[in-house]
Amino acid sequence: MLTDTSTPRPATPGSGPAATASPTSRRSHDDAPDTADLFTLLVEVDDGPERDAVRGELVAAWLPMAHRIAGRFRDRGESVEDLRQVAALGLVKAVDRFDPSRGAFESYAVPTITGEIRRHFRDRMWALRVPRRVQELRNRVRISRRELAQQPGVTEPTVAAIAAHAGLTEEEVNAGLEAMESFSTLSLDAELSAGDEAYSLADTLGAPDASYDLVVDREAAKAGLRRLPERERAILYMRFFEDATQSRIADRFGISQMHVSRLISRSCARIRAEALTERSVSRLAA
Repeated sequence: MLTDTSTPRPATPGSGPAATASPTSRRSHDDAPDTADLFTLLVEVDDGPERDAVRGELVAAWLPMAHRIAGRFRDRGESVEDLRQVAALGLVKAVDRFDPSRGAFESYAVPTITGEIRRHFRDRMWALRVPRRVQELRNRVRISRRELAQQPGVTEPTVAAIAAHAGLTEEEVNAGLEAMESFSTLSLDAELSAGDEAYSLADTLGAPDASYDLVVDREAAKAGLRRLPERERAILYMRFFEDATQSRIADRFGISQMHVSRLISRSCARIRAEALTERSVSRLAA
């Protein structure tokens, strides 16, 4: 980490660079360049080509550090190249927001870049969107599960063991385990196998059953049917349940076929209007 930007003391004869460097000028990593003068210049210059050039030089100088931080998150379901791009975005934000008077840039940039990568995993890497609390449960369960699995004689930790180790309830552990399955998805075209036969995941999904709509319509029409006069109910029964013709119905009740047609149309319209009115009232009450 860069903590001393003063001019180094002159080297004594026969001494190497290691002998002349003070302890406070040592850096924790080789990718922490001395850019104090550039940051000072960045603050002093106004917006324009010169400032853009200084800003670009700073980003390029610290980019290896951003790539190193991105490498810590490899093997978590995201490509290294994408992680490096996210880390570079965090680096740009750190450069733009850094105040040179408040300390070393590395101390500010590392948490800024790390936070940007963590937000990327939190907001972009979930196949199914889950609440933040459940995401945190997933992380606690994952860490506890890994720690328990490393203990001698433990192959697959139980829910109770994970709960005791993580300080969670078994219900919370189950929620975390379910969230672990939501981090990635399987294509509907993915091939599954059952014995000698292969089928896709889409083949296992159900479809809406039209019979449910028929049941709903029948139940909605029952009340209206009960309120009809007895003759109209009998006419509708003969027409729609016995499949009788209008001519036969007319002979049965001693009326004209035209009158039968009007009675059927009027009764159906009345039942439909009452059913729709009751449905609207039920929705408003809910």
